[in-house]
Amino acid sequence: MRILLISAYEASSHKAWANTLMNGLNQHRWEYLSLPARHFAWRIRGNAMSFAFDPKFKSALEKPYDLVIATSMTDCVGLKAFCPDLQNIPWLLYFHENQFAYPASDKQQGLIEMQMVTLYSALAADLCVFNSRFNQDSFFDGARALLKKLPDYVSPDWLINTEAKSKILPVPLDSMEQQNRIEKSGTDSVKLVWSARWEFDKGPDRLLAILEELEARSIAYEIAILGEQFRSIPKEFEQIKTQYFHRIRQFGFAENREDYLAFLGSSDLVLSTALHEFQGLAVLEAVALGCVPVLPNRQVYPELFGDEYLYQSDISNPKQEAKYAVDLIQKLIENKTPAPQVNQYQSDLLLSNYEVLIQRVVGH
Repeated sequence: MRILLISAYEASSHKAWANTLMNGLNQHRWEYLSLPARHFAWRIRGNAMSFAFDPKFKSALEKPYDLVIATSMTDCVGLKAFCPDLQNIPWLLYFHENQFAYPASDKQQGLIEMQMVTLYSALAADLCVFNSRFNQDSFFDGARALLKKLPDYVSPDWLINTEAKSKILPVPLDSMEQQNRIEKSGTDSVKLVWSARWEFDKGPDRLLAILEELEARSIAYEIAILGEQFRSIPKEFEQIKTQYFHRIRQFGFAENREDYLAFLGSSDLVLSTALHEFQGLAVLEAVALGCVPVLPNRQVYPELFGDEYLYQSDISNPKQEAKYAVDLIQKLIENKTPAPQVNQYQSDLLLSNYEVLIQRVVGH
């Protein structure tokens, strides 16, 4: 089968997902098109023009295909309009995230327009696939709420068929080599890892508050602060670097995949402070390598793990939330709680489900 795979905003996790599909389902002939992960609002609104009118994409877009798989950042309607050859073949739209659950901030300029682009794409696709139930539910709930606000000629009922045929299928984890499960140090200093994107929606203010609380309780710890960085970095990271340099064993993106996995494998606990999380791939990777999760009980996390790994969310009070998080850290350490199993997310199991969906949407 000939498949066009389109990633309109190629964040590192999106690229890893695309590579896993192409490598794991190599019985198909893949063509992969992507745009850089920068200028987020423009990328969502302008990607159809960027793909359709840039000469370097022209030959790929004019080839014959049996299926298009696109990330939900992709403007499916715009691409179909600009590229007639793509109009009469099935489209599978994959949701790594959605903009209806974005946390309130001053960074929301143009948010409704981005929501509308994604809504148009969902309605135009033959099948929508989500990486979690939280992602699916928050998208359809948000889309219906938006449609109800619009003045006329709209109906929330438009989404009934789209929702009824939508599916949930997580991003697969690469099969982890046992060599990455490094023997834990056994020292009195607990090793933490925080591996989210360095952006507002991942809660850097909450990370800072947790470090302050750990210090206030005189808890011995080290932390690796990993994750993808962009041009604009929240101010909290500079304060963390300056104030807690003596606790930091890594500050910034690991040099390569092997180093990244080594940091995860040598850590005791993986910490999240996210306000915007739809699968928690970085957390799942860490747990697969033996880290015990310490997560707020919001977003997708209650779907992934039991209450013993979740601390009380307090959106309005980061300092109080930090107390809950550190309470949980101490409890997990004292009880020597083991990491939960995440084998159900391994690529060996999930790729066969992707193949079933591909065959179904094409009609085979």
